[in-house]
Amino acid sequence: MSDIFSQTKRSDIMSKISNKDTKPEILVRKFLFSQGFRYRINVRTLPGKPDIVLPKYKIAIFVHGCFWHGHDCKKGKLPSSNIDFWKNKILKNKLRDNENQAQLALLSWKVIVIWQCEINKIDKKIETFNKLLENIRY
Repeated sequence: MSDIFSQTKRSDIMSKISNKDTKPEILVRKFLFSQGFRYRINVRTLPGKPDIVLPKYKIAIFVHGCFWHGHDCKKGKLPSSNIDFWKNKILKNKLRDNENQAQLALLSWKVIVIWQCEINKIDKKIETFNKLLENIRY
């Protein structure tokens, strides 16, 4: 299936995608705040600039978009055009994510990754948030 937009229009659309303060990140932050947790966002001094940092617990949370970070789900499916570019792009993102997580682990930080697809439906969201609380408290 070919793209419904021209190459320049698609490029313009993709350039407007934000890398912070995304809806999934805000959802996780609101949940944490409602549970009494206080956090910092996008801490530049830590590898990978984690989306949410709980300094008291030494926990770094990444809220990953399924497409951009190559998750094995429906939303993580690559486009059918420009396949080589997208494979390379997503592979680099995954390698960078792994490297950042390894560096955080070396610094004795606990890393939690929450995927976009894990919080897009109410039943999945409740389960994911319960697991998140378990990971933080234990």
